[in-house]
Amino acid sequence: MPVIALIIIGAAAGLIATRLMKVQASLPATIAIGIFGALIGGLVLRALLTMAGWLAGFVGAVLGAMLLIWLWQTYGPKRP
Repeated sequence: MPVIALIIIGAAAGLIATRLMKVQASLPATIAIGIFGALIGGLVLRALLTMAGWLAGFVGAVLGAMLLIWLWQTYGPKRP
């Protein structure tokens, strides 16, 4: 279903993009540009969000480890 949605959205996006960039193209070419642009853009954005999710998880893990170290140093057993 997401691919079908990207195709429909891409057709509309192609029409808007060609008008904004003042490109003279036939209607089938305009729709094809929009569809392929939406598919490429959707896949790239999905990959970037996945990588950002991994990065967020890594940052969260580092912050959690830092918190544990701080708690251990503050409230853990005292060294002589």
